[in-house]
Amino acid sequence: MRLVATGLLVAMAVVYVFARSMEPGLPAAGYVRAFAEAAMVGGLADWFAVTALFRHPLGVPIPHTAIIPRNKDRIGDTLARFLLDNFLSKVGPLARWMRRLDVARTAGHWLEHPTEGTVGRLRGGASRLFADLLESLDQERLGGMVRAGLAQRLRELDLSPLLGNALAAAIAENRHVPVLDNAIEWIGRALTANEDLIRAMISAKAGSVMRWTGLDETLANKILDGIYRLIEEAGEAPDHPLRAKVEEKLATLADDLRHSPEMQARVQAFKSDMIDNPALAQWWQGVWESARAGMLRMARDPDAMVAGRLGEAIRQLGATLQADAALAATVNRFARRAVVGIVVGYGADIVRLVSDTVRGWDAETVTGRLEQAVGRDLQYIRVNGTLVGGSVGLLIHILDVWM
Repeated sequence: MRLVATGLLVAMAVVYVFARSMEPGLPAAGYVRAFAEAAMVGGLADWFAVTALFRHPLGVPIPHTAIIPRNKDRIGDTLARFLLDNFLSKVGPLARWMRRLDVARTAGHWLEHPTEGTVGRLRGGASRLFADLLESLDQERLGGMVRAGLAQRLRELDLSPLLGNALAAAIAENRHVPVLDNAIEWIGRALTANEDLIRAMISAKAGSVMRWTGLDETLANKILDGIYRLIEEAGEAPDHPLRAKVEEKLATLADDLRHSPEMQARVQAFKSDMIDNPALAQWWQGVWESARAGMLRMARDPDAMVAGRLGEAIRQLGATLQADAALAATVNRFARRAVVGIVVGYGADIVRLVSDTVRGWDAETVTGRLEQAVGRDLQYIRVNGTLVGGSVGLLIHILDVWM
């Protein structure tokens, strides 16, 4: 289009010269000359105007030319303010759009029908993206970051009251009874498995006289029979004194965990020792690698993930989001506040990024991109200016002749 506009201007110059040479012998050529003369003026004026937007005409630094390169930074600031005022504000289009958007229903349909049409392709693409992202990260560094974050949260967690409350609730609801039964049963099995060791210990403590008379064997039988009977009675009688004693100790432990500073300090020290233990760090590394491998398997085979119990739970959640109006309203309100809050909270940073990016661009680069984007229409302005200018010149010449 630049060649077309320039060619038209050159053509008008040729026509003007030809018409001027023919005018003495052919008065009608004056009309052609007037048209061509005014067309050159209009074409040159519009060429100057279009060129002045992007550069100095003919390289001459005429004032108020090369407008875009000179005002590049101001253009970036204006664009940034436009984004902030019209898109990244609480009353902007984003906020109004979020009020109309039913996030809960959309998410519910996506969860309930994870393999349907576009949803399935979206899920597959998202799964591949997640898998590629997970594999591209430095696994040792990522695992260290997750481990450090988990350790920090554990250090900040006041574990003693939680354990005390959990133990007190278990005792109040008799949920400790199966544990106590299993403990008594385990003690009985441990005694049976180590009966020979216990008999040897009793014989060693009994002395040579009792061993010589055989009373050590009798003593061992009596002791073991008494212990077996005690364990059997404690296992069968819910109100056995041994059980009551154990429950009393458990209740005391629960109370100390919640209210005793000394006990809480001991739990805190134990927790800190466990967190700092290298063996725990190695164990956590193995857990992280297993979890990462599991996430990769699910990401690379999303159909398998939605086919099992997890998939059924996801589909039930999707159906609930679509059926429960109160839950949907809560989800929509949370999504709206979260998105608008993030955008508004970081809006200044976003527009600063836009402004700084434009400032960092080379002026020639910006000029070239803008000229390439709108230059075709600007060349039409040159063409129109040439034709309109010629028409106006012709009209003036006609008026001049006829008046």
